[in-house]
Amino acid sequence: MFDPATERAICASLDAHRGQMRKGGEGTPYAAHPVHVALILARLGAAPRVLQAALLHDAAEDSPDWPLERIAREFGAEVAGVVAELTEDKSRTWEERKQAQLVSAPRLSRDALLVKAADKLHNLRTLAADLREARDPAAVWARFRGGRERTLALSRALVEALAARCDPRLAAELRGALDDLERACGPQPGR
Repeated sequence: MFDPATERAICASLDAHRGQMRKGGEGTPYAAHPVHVALILARLGAAPRVLQAALLHDAAEDSPDWPLERIAREFGAEVAGVVAELTEDKSRTWEERKQAQLVSAPRLSRDALLVKAADKLHNLRTLAADLREARDPAAVWARFRGGRERTLALSRALVEALAARCDPRLAAELRGALDDLERACGPQPGR
């Protein structure tokens, strides 16, 4: 069993994402995503504070019940600081938010870098799985504001920005997941 704070972070993540579903995933609860991010990092031996931040990395942006102040109060300033580094400003456009991720990647703290890399890894893997299982890949891409080509281009750029700085094992997994996604995509439609 993990330490008590990590146990509480699991419960907090379940609370923050109650009723939310993943894009696609045929009814997959959103809370499965932060749990997977934490499992990736646990496998790499990440510290409990990093696992807690992984479990809570989307809580502040997705749940009004879990603002950064509450995360700091219940899990400490270090965990809340990592979550703050990764929290997107939902008032910005999709394009602006994705560009902000690219700009911030070289400046992320070590802990935030680990969480962001594991977050991207899980997202790449689930997207590739969705595409392999889809009857109509265009329907999968329709869920993404950037569409196929823009989403892939931004994913490539973010993977390289993260892989350049993160644990070599995680960097190799990120690059491998991106390669797998590109194979699952097949050729660009119309070419």
